[in-house]
Amino acid sequence: MRLTGDWETWLEFFADAVLASATQAATSARGLLELAAAGGQRIAALGRAAASALAIHQALQRQPIATAASLAATTGLTPATVNKALAHLERFGVVAELTRKQRGRVFSYARHVEILNEGMALPDGRR
Repeated sequence: MRLTGDWETWLEFFADAVLASATQAATSARGLLELAAAGGQRIAALGRAAASALAIHQALQRQPIATAASLAATTGLTPATVNKALAHLERFGVVAELTRKQRGRVFSYARHVEILNEGMALPDGRR
């Protein structure tokens, strides 16, 4: 490019890349907002448990893979309250427990992670 002076082609390539990236970011943002709203609606039906489940839901939006202990530290809720809220969110299909252990369990807000990964595959399908 420097030797041939073909700046227009390079600028067009760069502009296309910026446009594709911005479009994907906007699509992801819309998807995450819709996901959060849908989860919030389900959580609202919990009654008394809704406030703690909502706090966990919001924490998982910031860190979509977390332990119950890290969620307790982040939210200031007791471990027992966090575990009850996670059980509700698991029942609703909002989170999934990944480890199948009794202690040190790791939870994933899987759909959140999926939305972030959409459009990130390489041309050969790898991520």
